[in-house]
Amino acid sequence: MTDRATADERERLADDFVRLCEVESPSRKERAVADLVAAELRAAGLQVGEDASATRTGSDTGNLLARIAGPPGAPTVLLCAHLDTVPLTAPVEVLRDSGRFANRNDGILGADNKAAVAVLLAIARRYAADGAPVGIELLFTTCEEIALLGAKELTHELQADFGFVFDHATPLGELIVAAPSYYRVEAHVHGAAAHAGIRPEAGHNAIAAAAEAIASMSLGRLDDETTANVGTIRGGTAANVVAERCEVTLEARSLDDAKAGEAVSGIVDAFTEAAADMECDVETTVERLFRAYRLPSSSPPVLAASAALEALGIEPEPIPTGGGSDANVFVAGGLPVLNVANGTERNHQPDESVTVAALETSLDIALGLLAESANAA
Repeated sequence: MTDRATADERERLADDFVRLCEVESPSRKERAVADLVAAELRAAGLQVGEDASATRTGSDTGNLLARIAGPPGAPTVLLCAHLDTVPLTAPVEVLRDSGRFANRNDGILGADNKAAVAVLLAIARRYAADGAPVGIELLFTTCEEIALLGAKELTHELQADFGFVFDHATPLGELIVAAPSYYRVEAHVHGAAAHAGIRPEAGHNAIAAAAEAIASMSLGRLDDETTANVGTIRGGTAANVVAERCEVTLEARSLDDAKAGEAVSGIVDAFTEAAADMECDVETTVERLFRAYRLPSSSPPVLAASAALEALGIEPEPIPTGGGSDANVFVAGGLPVLNVANGTERNHQPDESVTVAALETSLDIALGLLAESANAA
């Protein structure tokens, strides 16, 4: 058996991908796709465990874990994909046309992250039957799209020495060696209501205070590592009432955790000063949803993935990202996990797609990095 997929494996991979995408699984509603995945793993001869995370995440299912034993002395490698998608705006009917998968309807395809789920099922079938070059832990998480919640609440005890997630919608060959800290900020501005036409001077406009705060803060790309954004704003009751309340949600991200903290401080200070100027009160809450990390080029998963890509004639390209993945959670817990680009395109958009070639090459990459992992620890 070679380290590349066979024709039968490629055909089964495509079939699995279509079936997975057509089972709706927005965050917290992953039960149907989890049952499908568990059934396929058991059909391959593996035992599947479901953890107790659902009581903490609010999902209708827990995270799934299956293991494949490796040779004595070989490292154990984690392979991770998430079961959930962002909310659907239309049913998924997969169209395969001119070597590309897309949704026939005006909505996401679900290639994020079902392309990776399909690859992991192919890995399970091959190595459950033929024996693996390393120990393998196959982890399928829930609620990744809502701040990595399933991975954060994982109750399975992992045995892996290092691992990989396949959750970056960029060209094959990119290896995500750095990812940001991510802070969510909520500001609740409280003013005083008054009739806008009869006694506006008796009111204190919370929307105006929020607007002054937003106008004074730095937003967008702050530097090469740092961004900040206003995401939502809502408030007031009617056009003829001075707005007594306004709620704003914002975020700040940086590859440097200290810079992310500084951006957050700037947001909080802006609201504090604007509220005082407009004679309003403000309450701000700050939550760090995940922490930045960097993997050195000498770390086992980077070495294994680079060797696997080179063997396929693909140039490895270590890059940072502005997005998070389950890798953030694992690295923060001390487990070196590399996020590997999966070749999907325009994730979270109605025109999301993936080529047949990218899907098949992702399987070849996964097979290769497992083979290379035997020597990378």
